[in-house]
Amino acid sequence: MAGILANTILPPQPPIHLPVSSSRSRSIRRTLVMVKASSKPSDSSASVSTKSSEPVAFTAPPNFKPPEPQRFAVKPGKLFDILGASIGLLFRFGTGVFVSGYSASFVSEDEVPPDQYAFRLGGKIILTANDLMMLCAGITLKESSKLGPRPEKPIEIYEFEGCPFCRKVREMVGVLDLDILYYPCPRGSPNFRPKVNQMGGKQQFPYMVDPNTGVSMYESDGIIKYLSEKYGDGTVPLSLTLGPLTAITAGFAMIGRMGKGNMYTPAKLPPKPLVFWAYEGSPFCKIVREVLVELELPHIQRSCARGSPKRHELLQKAGHFQVPYLEDPNTGVNMFESAEIIEYLKQTYAA
Repeated sequence: MAGILANTILPPQPPIHLPVSSSRSRSIRRTLVMVKASSKPSDSSASVSTKSSEPVAFTAPPNFKPPEPQRFAVKPGKLFDILGASIGLLFRFGTGVFVSGYSASFVSEDEVPPDQYAFRLGGKIILTANDLMMLCAGITLKESSKLGPRPEKPIEIYEFEGCPFCRKVREMVGVLDLDILYYPCPRGSPNFRPKVNQMGGKQQFPYMVDPNTGVSMYESDGIIKYLSEKYGDGTVPLSLTLGPLTAITAGFAMIGRMGKGNMYTPAKLPPKPLVFWAYEGSPFCKIVREVLVELELPHIQRSCARGSPKRHELLQKAGHFQVPYLEDPNTGVNMFESAEIIEYLKQTYAA
């Protein structure tokens, strides 16, 4: 634990607010890494490019075939990874598993059409291994939430998986059901970590840029407060308001995956960010995010915690709800299954 905190906790700094549209910011974007995100988070027109690298054509691995989604399935050899990633749920009291204003009611199966998402047990089941619920035959659970204003463009956050302060912000993102354009900044990474230093004057994480308002800032507590007031009802979950205790428990939450998602693995930067359907409380999603971060792969995360309307959206898109789900506009691959997604990312993008 001491090693985790020593590598990730930085002395408190006052928040920094910088206009995104300033000439300094535009200059940085031109000389380092440029990213354009459309107003639709899953739109493949979002692009990533570097000044010095030649365009790279990405294709799926030879003979690649997306796997069929499987309920409650853990690939052989991955059980301890999933168990280790699940520890965070205990230390963080499940923060980020439920969307703000979450409510649920038991209804008859006929009250929810088959083509709409619901948590069904008995008869036709729409269920994932990520959803930790008691198994009671013949039950249909209808879930809903109360969401605040939606940002027109994805909010940009520079962070890395092994940082407890970054985890706090990711939990709030799940609570608010926000889509985020994540720029991974693992230690030793060549693109986005230096960019944060240029934009804000220091390498401190997380760092948020909101293209909808022109606000940019450091400090996890400040970012959480800003997001809750701008895109929620101003309420912050108790587990995110405990000061140092919040950071300490967020650090303990990473014990089971110590060192994962911290260090850069040489990789090829794709021209377009990947689209990743996930939420912070899922251990299956967490092990995939670790690899996305280590390979420094920009990705739009479409949050879909319990109560999120995007669960129905994914059901309509893919014919099945299960997370993680990856859409790669660089190769055209769309796929379920965490272990297979990890192998795909390594084969496609590792240098």
